[in-house]
Amino acid sequence: MGKVRVPSFRRVREPARRGWLRGAPAPRWVRVLPGALVVGVGVATLVSPHSLDIGFLLGAIPPLAGLSYGPLATALLGAATVGLLTVPAFHLNDPGETDLLTILFVAVLSVFVSFVRSRRDAQLDLERTVAEAAQRAVVPPLPERVGPVGCAGLYRAAQRGTLVGGDFFDVRDGPYGVRAVMGDVQGHGLSAVATVASLLGAFREAVLDLPDLEAVAARLDRRLVVDSARSAHAELFATALLLEFTADAGAVRIVACGHPSPVLLRAGRVTEIGVEAWTPLGLGLSDAGPLSGLSVQLRPGDRLFLASDGVWEARDTGGSFYPLVERLTQLADHEPPLMTELVWADLLRHSPEIRDDVTMLVLTPGARPVSS
Repeated sequence: MGKVRVPSFRRVREPARRGWLRGAPAPRWVRVLPGALVVGVGVATLVSPHSLDIGFLLGAIPPLAGLSYGPLATALLGAATVGLLTVPAFHLNDPGETDLLTILFVAVLSVFVSFVRSRRDAQLDLERTVAEAAQRAVVPPLPERVGPVGCAGLYRAAQRGTLVGGDFFDVRDGPYGVRAVMGDVQGHGLSAVATVASLLGAFREAVLDLPDLEAVAARLDRRLVVDSARSAHAELFATALLLEFTADAGAVRIVACGHPSPVLLRAGRVTEIGVEAWTPLGLGLSDAGPLSGLSVQLRPGDRLFLASDGVWEARDTGGSFYPLVERLTQLADHEPPLMTELVWADLLRHSPEIRDDVTMLVLTPGARPVSS
């Protein structure tokens, strides 16, 4: 395939995930249409030397107004509609009393519908604000830098209308170095939030308490095992990838628990790091034998790209997986924040329907803040 197209930054940051029929605000043309009809019908009847039988168009104005505007604006547009029918100068075929009462009834009903819609939209906005606050509490935005490691992340929930899902990541500095985690818990949407919160809480405590990365993975595994035992029908599990950087970020230790391996970007080359994958968290790591990780030496300018199953396993209409390594080769020269956005935009072109949460994390050892 050819090179990845680099879309404008605005288009990359805000890909269209839902239309206005799915809850997004009405487009501008829908908001303009009621007023345009009022003006259009009025002008047409005034300039025409003959009576025009276009009064039926007025019946659409109040419902369209109720779709886009609040009760007051809908009432004003409804009054304008009734005015067009009653003012003799417009001579809209001299409608009978039944026509006028019909339009008046539709206008009043549209005002009521607009009031109900406005209250519903306000409630949905409140719920969305609460969901966003929950997401920030569970998975807060990453700082640009944690110790000697630069960070850039991207998160998109698969479930429409939600900001949270089953993927998570975090980067924390502690007494044993900078540690990072990326994971994918069983399930999607709000049902997975409690498991994500439990795992992240365990990770943040383990970063401060446990001296080796394998012990951190074992702590997360135990957390899910305990949580599952509390419910007779719960079978909680999660894949996870854990990283630990040395104090000078000259090396990284990696532990994979059923999660795809990280990708190393070095001097224009992109290589998937071969990490031995252990069982997912929650299935009892101790039963699978001693857990061990892989240590990788790092060079100045190296980057580590971590991605969830939602990226690796995204398929196009022909069933082909998304070629992440190939795409990263073409995007390696971009800054990490833009790189994640470009991969996301390219992923949407490759797989029109995203069925899984999408998470990406770019870690740059030895990164320094960009001077203003």
